Amino acid sequence: MKRKIWMLGLLLMGLFLLGACSNDEEDGEKDKDTGETADIGGDERTLTIAVGSDMVTFDVHDHINTSTEAIHVNMFNYLVKRDNETGEILPDLAESFENIDDLTWEFKLKEGVTFHNGDELTSADVKYSLERVATGEELKDYPNYNQIKEVEILDDYRFRIITHEPEPVLLNRISRIASAILPSNYIEENGFDHFLQNPIGTGPFQFVEWVRDDRIVFEVYDDYFDGKNEEWDQLVFRVIPENSTRVSELLTGGADIAVNIPPADWDRVADHENTYLAQETSNRTLMIFLRSTEGYPTSDQRVREALDLAIDNQAIIDSLLGGAGVPTITRVAPGNFGYAEHLYDTYNYDLERAKELLAEAGFPDGFEMTLHSPRGRYLQDAEVAEMVAGMWAQIGVTANIEFMEWSNFVELRNANENEDAYLLGLGNSMFDAANALDWYSADRFEGETDYRNDEVEELLAAAMTNMDLEERNEQYIKAQELLAEDAAHIVLHMESINIGVSEELDYTPTMDEMIYVDTITRK
Repeated sequence: MKRKIWMLGLLLMGLFLLGACSNDEEDGEKDKDTGETADIGGDERTLTIAVGSDMVTFDVHDHINTSTEAIHVNMFNYLVKRDNETGEILPDLAESFENIDDLTWEFKLKEGVTFHNGDELTSADVKYSLERVATGEELKDYPNYNQIKEVEILDDYRFRIITHEPEPVLLNRISRIASAILPSNYIEENGFDHFLQNPIGTGPFQFVEWVRDDRIVFEVYDDYFDGKNEEWDQLVFRVIPENSTRVSELLTGGADIAVNIPPADWDRVADHENTYLAQETSNRTLMIFLRSTEGYPTSDQRVREALDLAIDNQAIIDSLLGGAGVPTITRVAPGNFGYAEHLYDTYNYDLERAKELLAEAGFPDGFEMTLHSPRGRYLQDAEVAEMVAGMWAQIGVTANIEFMEWSNFVELRNANENEDAYLLGLGNSMFDAANALDWYSADRFEGETDYRNDEVEELLAAAMTNMDLEERNEQYIKAQELLAEDAAHIVLHMESINIGVSEELDYTPTMDEMIYVDTITRK
């Protein structure tokens, strides 16, 4: 990798100063042995990945964020994992698993797996991890795991997961976000706040430091149960929200991999002698979530429909995404259980009808609203927000865009302080409509969007426990049809994955958007 010594010196000096200026204990952990901040060095055995947004938290149960999970997968493991090519569920921490009955799955752990502090993984860790998220109503991913009644320990390595009701997608559920197995003894002895500052897992890399909105640093774990990673000694995720800066860092050698390369830079990255562009279809849909809260214009279905009809989805794809996107009015994509083909690769666009609907709803001259948007989290997110606002202006709606750093954007939504609308991209690492459509759950988003459709609620509840896969599939398709008719939220397009990579590396992105460092090798 061609890097100039003087550039590296400036980079390292800048990062050192950034770390030294932080007084917040959460913003950076010091090296466990020396007490000094980690040297993120630029040697050949350090892999540096430039990402557009910072991680949200090390609490695996208290986020629903794919970009955070993309980092977590390198230091935590799940009981099982999904094969990205076949969709098959494979063992990870579990050596074997068996379906006993509609309510019970039995697992056997691999023996000799250790956490980063040397403690051995046991059934007690599984019980603590899954029951914490299954019972912690305050946790973000609780709604996706409260189907679990208990984890029954049979011995140190064997246990059973028992659900309240039949659970048709348990294996998919425990192969993703919030299913990482945590160290119960370590947390019990030190407290969860200590864990958040000094997290440990069972994965191939272990935590060194987190300087918020700047970098997350890991080092290789020598005793990883699946074999030490021989390619990399250190792993650094650099947080660079600005597209141009992220691309420049890739091209000048300041980063080995850069995510979310904008279309305007695709040729630049692909034609550069030291980089190439790696692309893949994603499982992520960009959407605009609207408040149905009483008192907001968007509480009226006619207003929501008008806003949807005013957006030319294909124009956004062609103008901002280089044609690499698919318009859709559902977020359940091909390859996911419950996919509704007639709602995919299509969109609604009719300016005149949009104006008529606004007039019918009592807004003949339009109205003013707030649109919150992250910058740098998704492909061309800021530009998409601006283009949507321009389209809305054609029907008299003035959208005041509030651009936010990702961490602040998440905090805003968590506090239910969002206004009329926000732009959000949703992935689906579970590859099942249960996860995609849970975003329309009335109870889960009370105070944030306040959308409710009782018929949708009934369909989703029935499908959640339906072991008849054909009937379950139809229930999800019907729910999607109702959501589209109701214009519950505005669905824009399915994104593509566009990642810039150093020519010295072999890397293929995956549809789930995880960054599996164990699959990244030097040529």
